Amino acid sequence: MSSGSSGVLSVSRLTKRFPGVRALDAVDFTARAGEVHALIGENGAGKSTLIKVLTGVYAPDAGELTYNGRQLTFSTPLEAQHAGISTIYQEVNLVPLMSVARNLFLGREPRGRLGLIDFRRMHREAADALQRLGIRVDVRRPLRELGVGTQQMVALARAVSVDARVVIMDEPTSSLEPREVQTLFGVIRMLRDRGIAVIYVSHRLEELYEVCDTVTVLRDGKRVHTGPIAELDRLRLVSLMLGREVGDVREEGVTKFTGSHDASGQPVLTATELTVRHQLHGVSIGIRPGEVVGLGGLLGSGRSETAKAIAGALPPDSGRVLIAGAPVRTGSTPAAIRAGISLLPEDRKAEGIVPGLSVRENIALAALPRLSRFGLVDERRMDALVDTFIKRLRIKASSPHQKVGELSGGNQQKVLLARWLAMNPKVLLLDEPTRGIDVGAKAEVQKLIDELAQDGLGVLLISSDMEELVEGSDRVLVLKDGAVVEELTGDAVTEAHLMRAIAAAPSTTGGPHD
Repeated sequence: MSSGSSGVLSVSRLTKRFPGVRALDAVDFTARAGEVHALIGENGAGKSTLIKVLTGVYAPDAGELTYNGRQLTFSTPLEAQHAGISTIYQEVNLVPLMSVARNLFLGREPRGRLGLIDFRRMHREAADALQRLGIRVDVRRPLRELGVGTQQMVALARAVSVDARVVIMDEPTSSLEPREVQTLFGVIRMLRDRGIAVIYVSHRLEELYEVCDTVTVLRDGKRVHTGPIAELDRLRLVSLMLGREVGDVREEGVTKFTGSHDASGQPVLTATELTVRHQLHGVSIGIRPGEVVGLGGLLGSGRSETAKAIAGALPPDSGRVLIAGAPVRTGSTPAAIRAGISLLPEDRKAEGIVPGLSVRENIALAALPRLSRFGLVDERRMDALVDTFIKRLRIKASSPHQKVGELSGGNQQKVLLARWLAMNPKVLLLDEPTRGIDVGAKAEVQKLIDELAQDGLGVLLISSDMEELVEGSDRVLVLKDGAVVEELTGDAVTEAHLMRAIAAAPSTTGGPHD
């Protein structure tokens, strides 16, 4: 790809705001003809928002969008598609009940003289389109009867079969087997050779270096780098994504964690060989009472999936979970809770708090069966429980009856913590416990995690904040593509070692794509 290739699709000073957040902040980006352009960044960097502006899902608040030399904005995704911008999303965006052929030609079915669909021609052309991608299936079968990987290849065939000038691929290898990934790369190279601009979104560094020419890194809604990917080594790429320099490791701690914890005795949690197809590959973790074990890795490395598999929210295909040596039924959240496993999810608003309920009701939610007798809740015991945790966690609310949706993000997170601590867990799984809360609240939550470990609780800590992960953990397991690739202990638990482990870790077969 020559540097003189023309910009087919570009944005200048693009800004998109949502209530309380600037998702894109004066971003510049150009997709050139005959170029594969990687778009990368951690969770919340702005990748999805940028794609949605490019494809007409969102209208920009400021900035310019230029396509084929003309300034314009697309008001709908269909308008962008008709203009020649084709998108393949991570989740297969097709119609499961329709045949493979109907999905390939949806909205542009070949028709005969009387305006009726020419099924024979449609079936022949659909089979030819898939065969070019190395896929041989009966195109008359309903799409839902195919495997997810094959469905993804059908979505790819549909995207490249239209007369596209730009093809956007959002985590296109999410459900593909290694053979299918190589087929995909062949298709990408074919598109590049035909002069089509390809925008490629992936968290897998190996894929980027294998198939991409240029890379743009977004962080916190800003563009922090654009340039030839061959000129960036992996460690530098990781540091750009995370906003941390390898040499920028401070002598003094910047979090409220106090350091190592007094962990002793037999593991309270033992998870062995947890495997979920395309997501986890033989992950094993042990946590002792009073120990904080960190999970490190980039977005999509399998951290959240590991916590969910332990907590019963993601049924594993194989593997075991033990609490204090006793087996726990996997794939069952109630069984995990009864055994003493509590999970604080990453997305507290979607998976945690109930905003319309009061602080009191949110805290007591999980403990209601224990607080009830013959179907009636013991209000006095419930009040005592709630008051205890409001004081212990220093939750700031006008009263226990205030709606939790009216609290600050930090206090909402404390309410969620209180709910699971009320269950007297043996192990607490914390997925991004301080994300999206202010500095003061973050310090309080960090101090609380320390106190819980000192009280003998086993803690699994997942955090994208490297300082928090390093200073809060006694050990750190580094994950990549759904597998543990390194364990950092003792003096090796540093930001520099963690960044090098993330950048240098060898790729595994398959992997999660959250």
